[in-house]
Order: sequence, then C-alpha cells, then structure tokens
Amino acid sequence: MNRTSTTTDPQDHFEVTALIAALISGFFRALDERRFDDGWADAYFTDDLRATTPLGVAEGAEAVRHMEEAVGRFAATLHLSSDVLVRTEPGARTADVSWNAHMTHVHRDSTLRTRGEGAEPLFTVGGVYEARLRRTDSGWRISRMAVRAVWTTGQPPVLPADTAARVRELTGADAPVGPA
Repeated sequence: MNRTSTTTDPQDHFEVTALIAALISGFFRALDERRFDDGWADAYFTDDLRATTPLGVAEGAEAVRHMEEAVGRFAATLHLSSDVLVRTEPGARTADVSWNAHMTHVHRDSTLRTRGEGAEPLFTVGGVYEARLRRTDSGWRISRMAVRAVWTTGQPPVLPADTAARVRELTGADAPVGPA
C-alpha cells in the first residue's frame, strides 16, 4: 500500500520527509543563487534524471543544462516550496514526492527594453512539482521531476529563437522571441 507514512514508526516518516524537504529547499536555493559549479547537480539529482517542464522533456546532463539556462534568462529568481508530501513504503529505496512551488522571476533589463514601455518586471508562477526520488549511498536524489504551472502572472521571458521554436513545437503556442 502506497501511503504518506513511510513506516509504522512515525519518527521514520518525519526523518525521511525532513531529509527530502531539505533536498528540495537546497535545490531551489542553488537555482536562485546560481550555484552551478562543476558537479552541483550531483547533490540533488541522479545521473539518469528525467525532467519535464513547460519547455519539454530532457534527461541527464541536458536536463541540468536546461535548468541553468532557464534561470539564467532572468536577472534574479526566488523559488519557494511548501506542502512537501512524501509517499513511500517501509525500507523502500524510492519515494514519490510532490510539493507546491511559488516561483518569482525578475526580468532582465534587455527583456524589458525589448517589450517596451509598461513591460511588467516580474513573471510569477504558482505550480506543482511531482517527483520520484531514489535513496542512494549519498542520500536521497531526484530521478524524475515534472513541474506543472497552475497559474501565472506577468509575461514569460523572451526566448532565443531555437527555444521558442521548441516551445511552439511542443505546445503549439507562440513564445516571445528576442535577445536573451
């Protein structure tokens, strides 16, 4: 039975949940502080990570590169997580986890200039993450992750032409194109 409690001992469940919530918070902090030194993603992801975002699906190092590029399109970001729900079985090496996220993105001056007078400086997203985590010798790591926007305010970033073409191909929607 897959349930929110990990074992008959509630303390075990709280410990696992605390470890996973700290992993999520650390991942979001790394994004916001742009801590992308070599190997940064090893602290949060398995080598076979599969990430699904509104821009598509990517795996492994490509998924990590996409995250770095995504936050790099903004002058600053702030990612907040809440309501971390952990579902696993006693002694399991995997967990299904979901959490809510509030993601605020501050547009670069170049984006605001491209959009012209009256351009909104913020793009904000309220979303839900669904993930599969794996317990490794180094601790819990995210192996599958999908983010779904529930609501947005403001305009998304101006995308490079190749990325905008990928969005159009995946969603059928036009994305703003211009300098990053």
